Amino acid sequence: MALSDDQIIAVRPTKKVYRDGDTVLKVFVKDYPKASILNEALNQARVEETDLHIPRILEVFKTEEQWAIRMEHIEGKTLQQLMEENPEKHAEYLKQFVELQMEIHKRRAPLLTMLRDKMHRKISSSKFEATIRFELHQRLEGMPKHVKLCHGDFNPSNIIITADGTPYIIDWSHATQGNASADVARTYLWITLNSGEDAAKEYLRAFCKMSDTALQYVQNWMPIVAASQSVKENTEEEYELLSRWVNVVDYV
Repeated sequence: MALSDDQIIAVRPTKKVYRDGDTVLKVFVKDYPKASILNEALNQARVEETDLHIPRILEVFKTEEQWAIRMEHIEGKTLQQLMEENPEKHAEYLKQFVELQMEIHKRRAPLLTMLRDKMHRKISSSKFEATIRFELHQRLEGMPKHVKLCHGDFNPSNIIITADGTPYIIDWSHATQGNASADVARTYLWITLNSGEDAAKEYLRAFCKMSDTALQYVQNWMPIVAASQSVKENTEEEYELLSRWVNVVDYV
């Protein structure tokens, strides 16, 4: 199968995303673990069983020495693009963003990995000293146990708005079932790293108000989520910021 550079719509460290007719093709780097690729496709297939608007997986295959996932192409603009192009509509877009995340959390996908188990594994493999890892494991065990659908990387660039206004949520590779406030904490950290702390605080206040969630409840998840994110490939600045969150025991 021949793909050209002018078909590329996104480039990530582990994959390139191509537009191929009315489909999208994710082509992973040669050494990317096959199990991770199959798990990503499986996660998305399981979320397809809900009534959320998401692209459908069409096939998983190997092209030469690289694995690829083909799915439906959704025509539109990301919510991130719309926010940047229409700053006067920021409040409206933020409200839509929070409402979408709350809709995700209302769904169930009982065959997905438990968020708690995934975070325990990541904390164990983090670079933090044993005392900090022990405290994080203890804190995680003490958090309320839920089974809500969690996206795992919910941010405005993972929402596509079609011409008729329908929002489609993409990139379900990190989907789990667990406590929704952990998912909110992950979004808060993403916004902080990408748009600054003021924007993240605005998002968190909006979510807590609209969902009637205590701010402190979400904040209690911050060290746990930051530790789990620290095992990814981060810049030195990002790792320092995540480490600062991990070492904060109480928020004010």
